[in-house]
Amino acid sequence: MDLEVSIGRLTLPNPILVASGTFGYAKESAGFVDFSKLGGIVPKTVTWEPRIGNRTPRIVETASGMLNAIGLDNDGIDHFLRVHLPYLRKLPTSIIANVAGRTVEEYAALVTRLNGAEGVDAIELNLSCPNVSCGIDFAINPESTERVISLARRETDKPLLAKLTPNVTSVAPIAQAAAAGGADGLTLINTVVGTAIDWRRRRPILANRIGGLSGPAIKPIALRIVMETAAKVDLPIIGVGGIGSIDDVMEFLVAGATAVQIGTANFYDPGLATRLVDELPGALAAIEENSVRRIIGTLERN
Repeated sequence: MDLEVSIGRLTLPNPILVASGTFGYAKESAGFVDFSKLGGIVPKTVTWEPRIGNRTPRIVETASGMLNAIGLDNDGIDHFLRVHLPYLRKLPTSIIANVAGRTVEEYAALVTRLNGAEGVDAIELNLSCPNVSCGIDFAINPESTERVISLARRETDKPLLAKLTPNVTSVAPIAQAAAAGGADGLTLINTVVGTAIDWRRRRPILANRIGGLSGPAIKPIALRIVMETAAKVDLPIIGVGGIGSIDDVMEFLVAGATAVQIGTANFYDPGLATRLVDELPGALAAIEENSVRRIIGTLERN
């Protein structure tokens, strides 16, 4: 079975990755995961300066997923390069660094720092975190999306991925702007904005009031956006949102995703991603195919 896929200039041994914010910096999951089986790892989002994130409580379990308002809690780019990357670069899989900036220039500065870093195979621009000031602004406007990616593109020859928000009327114009700016691929989708309320106390449960909904509840939304975007934008797509089984993986691939990221499922089933890699050949055989690339975007379109 040929499981290899390509996201622009980034070639992966298989289409199963783990999503940023759900896998730490990989070391936390070493006891559960055979890293050599993964198509790639997207570590936790890195910002220019350290961030303590939002006040607690900042996670709420929901009926079919979870709300989080972590707020990009991290130790900054210097710490990432000095402490986390030396460990990550030794892992037998691709490392896709994820960064978020407060300004267009900060995104470019982060990309510049990562461009010369050994062990970073690609960079995912988090243009759509709903839990921080300015975090979602870039991905709700085609012009700002294109500007961020264009400036970042000048600073690196590494593959660039644009992680976009579902919290817009239509993702397609934003995705087209990302393509125009020079993105090598799209990551669809980030979390859906929601809230949780304690009606007895008559107040929101999250200290941030709103958070990002992830998990099985958002899978139909993510599938629809991948399907629609794949029909309108000629860029590889990494599908994210509620994936918890091999059937979910296959649905995203057929809908137009070249690869997928496992997110919330890492919290309740940390060995899932590697099992999905093992199950992928059987799923292909069930439809008499022997290559992942042959089924990408094969959804019947009327």
